[in-house]
Amino acid sequence: MNSINKEYGMELDMKIYLYQGSYDKVKESGVGQALDHQKKALELNNIPFTLEDDGSWDIIQLNTVFPDSLRAARRARREGKKIIYYGHSTMEDFKNSFKGSNTIAPLFKKWICRCYNQGDLILTPTPYSKEILETYPLTKPILPISNGIDLDFFDRNKGDRESFRKKYNLKKEDKVVVSVGLYIDRKGFREFLELAQSLPQYQFIWFGYTAPALLPENIKEAIKNKPDNVQLPGYISSLELRDALTGSDLFLFLSHEETEGIALLEALAMKIPAIVRDIEIYKDRFKTGEAVYKGNKTIDFRKEIQLLLEGEKEDLTENAYAVVEKVGLKNVGRRLEEIYIDLLNLSPGGEVGGYNESIDNN
Repeated sequence: MNSINKEYGMELDMKIYLYQGSYDKVKESGVGQALDHQKKALELNNIPFTLEDDGSWDIIQLNTVFPDSLRAARRARREGKKIIYYGHSTMEDFKNSFKGSNTIAPLFKKWICRCYNQGDLILTPTPYSKEILETYPLTKPILPISNGIDLDFFDRNKGDRESFRKKYNLKKEDKVVVSVGLYIDRKGFREFLELAQSLPQYQFIWFGYTAPALLPENIKEAIKNKPDNVQLPGYISSLELRDALTGSDLFLFLSHEETEGIALLEALAMKIPAIVRDIEIYKDRFKTGEAVYKGNKTIDFRKEIQLLLEGEKEDLTENAYAVVEKVGLKNVGRRLEEIYIDLLNLSPGGEVGGYNESIDNN
């Protein structure tokens, strides 16, 4: 159960409870990936944790905003345990996500505030999402910490380009554009299809899935009439995604709003050229022309896609990798340990957040 903290030269008698209630509902989403990343980050740093409520833990770490998580937080409060609540979701990224989401977005905001306020500390993936949450009626301190990237797994040398291209009936000379996400406007799904239609000389593949019952009619219609050069395989495993990123030529991330965007981190770790929408969250972290290329309108994206795929733009993949390398899971785990120490008042700092708030965040 004990772990060693080299900075303070002490043995830490603590255990973290990674709450996994309703995991099956989110395992194919960014929240599910974040929870998986936290588990590995703790393992890499020998930080004791449990996935079961065995009573031996000191801090509960919650990632979802379902009623069972709220109940677990309140139970922990009654037992005098410390609570960390991850602020993965905001009202802003809830909008334009499924049928009726804009209508209930204000109620969703109230609900997540109720959940997050159960924590002694709120963690959120980026300084950008921290700024958003600071405008909410939250009473607890908020710190940014990346969800991180599994650099051991997302290693280009481990991908199988030939297997991927064979599976999706791609010719050797085909140039392939891929993206990942739900079939929603916030992720830029319809724009992806429009770009594919305007660029029939390339192949486009969108990985991800949304249940038809949640889709508005305009998305259903777009899927029904998708161009012939588009494939929609649905959700794929991490192993398949690694092969896909190795076997493709461009990652296109058209999302209008993100709290971090794990899919983008995975693509950049695989050293595939990337084009992203020029949104606030990527203003400082991924500067255009340094780590990625950016656009705002369909015409911008079409031009950038053509220039990149025809070899007329500089290769930025090594620059991009240098950015994501800073948020590898080993580093994320070290930051989490600092947070746990501070939260349990084991450090000289006193207040949570008395240390450097960032792994990179710039």
